Amino acid sequence: MMQLKTRTLKNISIAFTLFLASLTTLNAQGTKIDGVAVVVGKNIVLDSDIDKFKQEVELRSEGKVKISDCEMLEELMQQKLLAHHAVIDSVTVSQSEIDNKVDRSVAFFTQEYGSEEKAVAAYGFNDVEDFKKELGRVQKENILIQKEQQKITENIDVTPEEIRIYFKGLEDKGELPEIPAEVQLQQLVIKAEPTEEEKERVINKLKEIKKEIENGASFKLKAIINSEDPGVAQNGGKYVITKDSPFIKEFKETAFSLDVNQISEPIKSAFGYHILQLHKIKGNQREVSHILMQPEVSEEKLNETKEQIEKIVADIKEGKITFEEAVKKYSEDEETKNSAGIIMNPYTQEPTFELTRMPPDLFARISELKQGELCDVYYDETREGEKMYKVILLKEKTDTHKADLVEDYVRMQQFALAKKKEEEITKWTKEKIQETYLKLSNDYKKCTFKKDWKKENK
Repeated sequence: MMQLKTRTLKNISIAFTLFLASLTTLNAQGTKIDGVAVVVGKNIVLDSDIDKFKQEVELRSEGKVKISDCEMLEELMQQKLLAHHAVIDSVTVSQSEIDNKVDRSVAFFTQEYGSEEKAVAAYGFNDVEDFKKELGRVQKENILIQKEQQKITENIDVTPEEIRIYFKGLEDKGELPEIPAEVQLQQLVIKAEPTEEEKERVINKLKEIKKEIENGASFKLKAIINSEDPGVAQNGGKYVITKDSPFIKEFKETAFSLDVNQISEPIKSAFGYHILQLHKIKGNQREVSHILMQPEVSEEKLNETKEQIEKIVADIKEGKITFEEAVKKYSEDEETKNSAGIIMNPYTQEPTFELTRMPPDLFARISELKQGELCDVYYDETREGEKMYKVILLKEKTDTHKADLVEDYVRMQQFALAKKKEEEITKWTKEKIQETYLKLSNDYKKCTFKKDWKKENK
């Protein structure tokens, strides 16, 4: 990674920045004639990639980091070299890993832009499914890169003495990092589930629609009238998918089990209940339509759920039960229930949030809290339509300060380990460059690189 730039960027993730820029860059490729900046193995970097990645770095750093074309190209060549050798080393990526990353990405973009549709428009895609498909492609390469890095550095560790020497070196040079104000958060979640009677009503309604279609009714018209899939307005509920498409497991399994024109029985997924009809089989593709219906949660059930969590909160405040005990006993959020309710930062996948870089809605709920305090109970809803009430505990809070070896030992350990891993990847890169096909365009042969990327000219 670019050490000088990384020190300036602090907690801005280069990998995350590259991921965001990938979406804009790759979707824009068809809009103009584009030159190839470099070929690394079987991977290419386009001229437009460099511009887009530079813009994203400057955006994510709020203009604090300016990076040259040559520096950006070297970072991209590093990523492509890792991706190329991940394939050579038979690094595997499962579809479930990709789907999980795509789901997290969609949740992040929905929070960032306010809705899936706004995120799709912001990155210039035609619809949500095109957006997810590109997310899946980009995330697959990201996972390959991450796994190759892990493979290279799996035996790297740091001793307490190495951490002390690393800290002292920064201190002597006056380069101790400023640790920003941060918080750690825990949550307790109670879901408002629809009744069994309501679920049965939806299933019976879908069975009725299925029968009507089998008797000659239009699937598309029934989808427009009944489906709760937001994409139905654009495509009538019709999609072309493969087994690698970033669709939910239940949807794909059903689609690939049907014969042409067959309509499925109602199936359940995280989004609700569906019926599917297979229209066409073309190689490994399936053209399929679906109707999605979500059981409704009554106002009575919502009020009951709110009262339940408010009673739990009262017990916590009265000392009858700790927050951690309450999470273990009552919380219904699968991602945080078994980790004492700790909320992971979607930017960094770490259990800390920089106070000034939090999602605005989360910041508004906790910014005035003191360490150990609870926010007010509030209503939330997932993109799948799950309804719930939540409460957040501000577990820890630190103010902005210069790094201290004792107070920030874990952070300094992470920094020292990252530096040592970076050195190992640099060593690996120098070796792999010599055995990898590289071809730079003439426009970039004048660049001065840290590594021997111009070996072809020698």
